Amino acid sequence: MDRVNITIIGAGVIGLAIAAELSVDFDDILVIERHDDFGRQTSSRNSEVIHSGIYYPTGSLKAELCVEGAPMLYRYCQDHGIAHRRIGKLIVATQESEIQQLEELYRRGRLNGVRDMVFLEADEVARMEGNVNAVRALYSPNTGIIDSHGLMKRLFTVAQGRGVTFSFNEEVISIEHEADGYVVGIKSDDYRFLSNVVINAAGLCSDAIAAMVGIEIDPAGYRLHHCKGSYFSYSRRSPVERLIYPVPEKDLKGLGVHATLDLGGRLRFGPDTEYVDDIDYTVDVSKRDRFYEGACKIIRGIDKDALVADMAGVRPKIKGEGVKDFVIEHEDRRGLYGFINLVGIESPGLTASLAISSRVRKIVDCISIAKKV
Repeated sequence: MDRVNITIIGAGVIGLAIAAELSVDFDDILVIERHDDFGRQTSSRNSEVIHSGIYYPTGSLKAELCVEGAPMLYRYCQDHGIAHRRIGKLIVATQESEIQQLEELYRRGRLNGVRDMVFLEADEVARMEGNVNAVRALYSPNTGIIDSHGLMKRLFTVAQGRGVTFSFNEEVISIEHEADGYVVGIKSDDYRFLSNVVINAAGLCSDAIAAMVGIEIDPAGYRLHHCKGSYFSYSRRSPVERLIYPVPEKDLKGLGVHATLDLGGRLRFGPDTEYVDDIDYTVDVSKRDRFYEGACKIIRGIDKDALVADMAGVRPKIKGEGVKDFVIEHEDRRGLYGFINLVGIESPGLTASLAISSRVRKIVDCISIAKKV
């Protein structure tokens, strides 16, 4: 039976970042991706925002890795010529009753290590963004936007250049734990091989991969509920120059229909929140009225006829009440030595991608050292 050292399941931005990180010092790495290219799902269907770390519960992996990952990502973009812009974000209270939520976001951001936030009063917001509705706003100057495909292409090129093997259009159908590793079964030709380490970075399918190795995903808290988010683009010139967000929904179920800009200056509204059983990327055009209402809440003078159904993405949210954190877990306590799970890697996964890969690298280093001992 063929054998590899490390198998990474999934070639989204997280799988690619891990592959590039591990390829510095580890050989014989295989990345398996069921689509025909990298980044076909969540990684390429999002707002492409570099977050600062304001929203997430203090002490959570989401907060820690976002705050750590944002400067890492900015440096990586600068060093490798990946298109990005640090354009800033306004989180706006559109009525007095929302100011308390804004103040809570500020306190949480400070506890998380975000030091550059500034409160703006209505007149200051008006001078900065004349078309924004706000009685008060929280300004995050270091929030930015990125060419996520450019980032993924660079990570792929780096990893491949260091000898990582990528196997596209291949689907993992079984994983069996044995004394000397994991027997991984592939759908095509019923091919099976042995891997010393398996890293589950399968995004929307990460709970299914965890189940394959024998983990009971409901008691473990790994079951995913797919959350679809649709976007509408604005066909006219953007009336704003920065990212404009409302106060977030309860328990961070969504950040509200917000306004983002791409690197070409095109304005887009979204995503909304719709839990789905099947992955479907079509945008329901009947949502335009709802998006128009959300857009008008934060920005004045929006032309309803200029709202055009754009795209949709699906986020891998962990089921359950409250804000669910990232799962980044070496499953040795379950008797699965050498199996690393990454489950529920939604926003701010793009921002945190390099910090996540660094965290996984430390786990793999420990596995490698232990095996040598």
